[in-house]
Amino acid sequence: MTATGDVGHGDARRPAGELEAGVLAALWAAEAPLTPGEVQAALGGRLARTTVTTILTRLHDKGTVTRQRAGRGYAYTPTEDAPGLTARRMHTELAKEEDRSTVLARFVSQLSDEDEQLLRSLLEDSGGDGR
Repeated sequence: MTATGDVGHGDARRPAGELEAGVLAALWAAEAPLTPGEVQAALGGRLARTTVTTILTRLHDKGTVTRQRAGRGYAYTPTEDAPGLTARRMHTELAKEEDRSTVLARFVSQLSDEDEQLLRSLLEDSGGDGR
């Protein structure tokens, strides 16, 4: 224990988003579903297996990974690639706002010239409906 009463594990506590990102990176790099132990090994054993299991369970609850039985536990697979997950997060944030027009206008106004041109091109290619 440290002087503050916390159990010391050598590393400062990392934000949950950083841990989730590491677990997702391991899953994306894999060519097959991974068990928590396999994810732990892919991360170099830096995290306790129980921590990895907790992160995978949270990702499953969010719909970010699927799972299938593997022995007494589960093996996990990401539901989307990294760009798909980012797009879903953007949609989630946009859905939280009543004034979507202002949010989108501000988003576009903050794009670089290159990204704005890319967005225009994507919208034109999709018939302007964004799909």
